[in-house]
Parts: sequence; C-alpha cells; structure tokens
Amino acid sequence: MLHVHRHVHALKSFRPMVITQKMQGSWLGETPHLVKRSAGRELGRLVERWTGTPWQLSPGETRQITNLLRQENAALLHIFFGSAAIHLLPLIKNAHVPVVVSFHGSDVAGTMTSRAYRKALQEMFARVTLVPCRSRHLADQVRMMGCPDHKIRVMRAVLPPIIRRQIAPPSDGAWSVLQAGRMVPKKGMTSAIKAFAQFHQQFPHATFTIAGDGPLKDRLRELVSDLGLEGAVTFCGFLSQEQLSAKFEKTHLYLHPSETVDGDTEGVPNALLEAMSHGIPSVATRHGGIPEAVEHETSGLLCEENEPDQLAQSLIRLAKDPALYKKLSEGAAQRVAESFSPGAQTMQIESLYREATSKKTG
Repeated sequence: MLHVHRHVHALKSFRPMVITQKMQGSWLGETPHLVKRSAGRELGRLVERWTGTPWQLSPGETRQITNLLRQENAALLHIFFGSAAIHLLPLIKNAHVPVVVSFHGSDVAGTMTSRAYRKALQEMFARVTLVPCRSRHLADQVRMMGCPDHKIRVMRAVLPPIIRRQIAPPSDGAWSVLQAGRMVPKKGMTSAIKAFAQFHQQFPHATFTIAGDGPLKDRLRELVSDLGLEGAVTFCGFLSQEQLSAKFEKTHLYLHPSETVDGDTEGVPNALLEAMSHGIPSVATRHGGIPEAVEHETSGLLCEENEPDQLAQSLIRLAKDPALYKKLSEGAAQRVAESFSPGAQTMQIESLYREATSKKTG
C-alpha cells in the first residue's frame, strides 16, 4: 500500500526493516523480508469460519519473524492494521521489543467488532505498547473497542511533497472534476456519479475522472451508462503517484463523498489531502476523519453522507462563485501545509516511536 511505503521511506531517525507475507507490485528501496505462509493457514481460516475465533500465526512463522527481529537488533515492531495484528498475537507475545499496532479505517469494522474477536482484541490491546490511529474519529472507535485511552495516539499519514499551484476556474465552463480511490462502497462513488450528473446538466462541457480500481468498477460503469454520461465520465484505473500528481495539475474540483458502510469508515483520505495540498477546492462529506482536514466554508465544502443532491449543489455553488472558489483553494492548501505537512508528520511518527521504545516490555 502506497501510504505504508511513504511512511517507511519518510523515516530519518530510524532504519526500517520491512517484513511481509505477501507482495504485490514492486517495492522501491530496501528489499522486504518475505516470510512464507504456513501450509496450515487455510485450515486456520476454515476453523475461523466455523467458530468465529480469529486464526493465529503458526509457531514456524512466529519463529521466523522473531529471528529476523533479533538478527537485525530491532528496537520496535510496528504492525500496520489492527485487522492484521489480531492474527499475530503469537508474534506480539514473543517479539521481546515494544509493539505498535496502527489502525487505518477498515480495521474497525466487520468481524473486528464481533463477540468472537473480543477476547483476542482485549489481549492484543493489553500487550501492545501504543495504538496510533489515522484520525481522532478513528481513535474514538478504537477506544470503544476496548483499547485503554493511555495507549491511543493520533498518527496521520505521510503525504508526498506538497506542490501548491494557482488554481483558476475554467473560462469556458469545461470543469474538470476528479475522485481518486478504491472502487469500494465507503468511497461513495455512486453518490459522486449521481451528483456529477446534475452538475453536468448545468455545465455540459464538464468532465469527471475516476482514478482507481476495485469490485464496484462494473456497477459504476453501468450507472454512468444509465445516466448517459459515457462521454463525460472517464475511468482511468489505478494511477502511480507521478500520474496522479499530473492529474491534479489539470483538475478544478475534487470530489470525495465517503459513506459509512457496515461500520467501515475512513480515517483522513490521502487522496483528499493531496488534492487540497495542490489548492484544489474539494467537496466531501461529514464522515470519519474528513472534518479534521476539511473545515466547512474555509478549506472545502462538507455535505451529509448519501446525499447526491447536496453534493451537486455544492459543486454548482463553487462553479458559480469565483470568490468562494479562490477562498477555498487558498484555504485548502494552507490547511494541509499547517496541519498535514510531510515533515511535521514524520517528526510526529518518530516521536511516537521514541516514546514506544522508551517503555519496558514484558
């Protein structure tokens, strides 16, 4: 995941060692240590489906990882995603270094809140040193899951270098609207397309680009066809960081109407922060950690979840009010520079790591 890669490569006071059991694509920089999955993993998952109790890392896998930690004289183990850590209790018990488990959004929903997971969650929270969360809203959810308050911290994502540019509304009405993210229900892309359909009626030269991939792709394409928007909506697939940055340079409005689905919420979406850092006025929802970044009427416009009409009216309002457009463009860039800059977040992460390494382990 790109945000994990950025996190690892931003570190200055710590030398990272990456351990994984699954690789997709290429990892730039240091070579990850790939620990082969146990042959009994599928059996463990089958038992979980029967009993609801989370499968656990095998003794062999645990031994391989703890040996790596010893060989590299590791000072700290950071497990990304609580939904992964719940299966790594044997590792957490045997790591012999402080363990940090971070939560990022999707890992506070579904089976993570089930009764069968409760005992394992409580043990995990009791054994780990710190539990950083991507937003204050997410921290509240983790607290409700049983994590002691004194272990919870807020740890924002590390953004790429901030590029501020002067954004001007198009003189010919050819508005370029963008949304980037996985095509999953919580990203609200169905609402986004419906909102754009209304916006397009008033601005027929406007275009909407959706960057990303995921299980809803075919359904979203069908919706675009049903609304007669084939010539105005483009699905460009997953974009690299360079490609996404180039896309931002040609974007006038950013749309990110996240929605809560079966308890699954966002932290603070990276793509939204990147759009704001470029000075692109954004229309988003009062969802998860988004209001911690987007201040309504100051650095963007916020709507209620599942309300395409509100989204459309906000887009139209921005397109018809040059003064508001300029205000929100400047406010968005300023908000990210002041509160979400890469340098500030890296310093905060390393401060959190130093705090964790100063604590005794059991």
